[in-house]
Amino acid sequence: MKNIIIAPSILSADFANLEKEILKIEKAGADWVHVDVMDGRFVPNITIGAPVVKSIRKITKMLFDVHLMIVEPIKFVKDFAAAGSDFITVHTEACENNLDETIDLIKSFGVKAGISIKPKTPVSVIEKILHKVDLVLIMTVEPGFGGQSFIMEALPKISEVRELIAKEKLDHIHIEVDGGINSETAKLAVSAGANALVAGNYVYKAENTALTIASLRKLVL
Repeated sequence: MKNIIIAPSILSADFANLEKEILKIEKAGADWVHVDVMDGRFVPNITIGAPVVKSIRKITKMLFDVHLMIVEPIKFVKDFAAAGSDFITVHTEACENNLDETIDLIKSFGVKAGISIKPKTPVSVIEKILHKVDLVLIMTVEPGFGGQSFIMEALPKISEVRELIAKEKLDHIHIEVDGGINSETAKLAVSAGANALVAGNYVYKAENTALTIASLRKLVL
């Protein structure tokens, strides 16, 4: 059995007090810091870039789980690797012509590589690249904004990816789920095979952050 990795998204944090907000989740028992990078092109929102990641890197020793929701991510991999990312995840939909090259570049910097698919993207698009990655991020909302509701139709994709991983004997790969995570949807995601949960509002808006994270950690794959 694997313990569940909790990766609160700072998209739901108070950006005027990022240091305080990151230390809060660290003290509360989070494992990773999930950093949502949006460019206003791939998704209809703009968040932060590599300079901010570099600035907050010195705050904590937690792993930085950097999710690039941007077009042509290959152009920015070097910057985010240099900024201190532990994982860099790119969208298959943004790398239709150079996915292999992008994954290879991420790994050339000694950073773990992740691939992500939107709710409507079939799992089949990642089959040929699966052996190269360390993480598969399944979006259970349309990427771009926090606070959305979990899309149930995306749930079977988690099981599909878990079956692929088992078939190819790639048990080191994390299956991460992002979008609409709460006490109920987290159970569904873990039951389907996820072992890493991105939780934004559910963690950051909670009255007791530590208790909320602990409740998610009780789930076991």
